[in-house]
Amino acid sequence: QNYLDNFWPDLKAAHELFESILQARRERENESQENNGREYPEHLPVEILEAGIKSGRYIQGTLNVNKHRAQLEAFVRLQGFGSKETG
Repeated sequence: QNYLDNFWPDLKAAHELFESILQARRERENESQENNGREYPEHLPVEILEAGIKSGRYIQGTLNVNKHRAQLEAFVRLQGFGSKETG
């Protein structure tokens, strides 16, 4: 803000862009506070998820998304599967 005010006081588009970014950041911080610091709210309570994983109803793993085709290609690597270590 200071940089724009001091060096580019007449550059209206830059000031508008800065304000837009600042507002988006405030909104994201407010959403994060509402969700206790989580970017996305939980869909099911943790207790139900843990019980479902334990019973085999749900699976747990790591989501891997193709960075070149993020909207089209992703997979879940299950914990305990796919590692090169052998037991």
